[in-house]
Amino acid sequence: AEIFQEFAVQEESVTFRINLSVLLDCLTIFGTSSLPGTSTALRMCYCGYGYPLMLFLEEGGVVTVCKINTQEPDELLDFDFCSTKVVNKIILQSEGLREAFAELDMTSEVLQVTMSPDKPYFRLSTFGNAGSAHLDYPRDSDLMEAFHCNQTQTNRYKISLLKPSAKALALSCKVSIRTDAQGFLSLQYMIRNEDGQICFVEYYCCPDEDITEAEL
Repeated sequence: AEIFQEFAVQEESVTFRINLSVLLDCLTIFGTSSLPGTSTALRMCYCGYGYPLMLFLEEGGVVTVCKINTQEPDELLDFDFCSTKVVNKIILQSEGLREAFAELDMTSEVLQVTMSPDKPYFRLSTFGNAGSAHLDYPRDSDLMEAFHCNQTQTNRYKISLLKPSAKALALSCKVSIRTDAQGFLSLQYMIRNEDGQICFVEYYCCPDEDITEAEL
């Protein structure tokens, strides 16, 4: 709520679904970049169940009103990812993860993540058309902000499921990488906006398959 100039919600919680493409079209109705010295102000209003989401956009004295029809929300998936059940946690400067995604072979179907209190500490691996590739980060790396690993874990995650988080990664300055005992992965991106305010975008991903000792 702190990133808004005004924030008021009358109900305990409000949930609805809208078309993302329509929302993005409305937000960029004045163009993707404002003219020098001007900025686009946004006010969002929702009157309750069955009503549309109202967007009021103002730029340079011109006001545009958009109404987006709301839909029944899907049931939210509960990954039951509890911070008290976290086995391993690493906080990395986002630059390190961006470098990894640029260097590793993204023709691979999976990204293998190894987190360990001993070497290799934090390893990212791919298995693409050009062969296997590994990228290791020592625990004393300049990119490593925090390193709390209690046991060795190696899990694979489908790259197709991780790719949607690339936009948040591009905007972020730090990323918290956590896993629980079942290998569920939490990627929490810390994003600092133009006013210096901080918000977080979090992604969850289930492991693709169990890794046997023979494969390692």
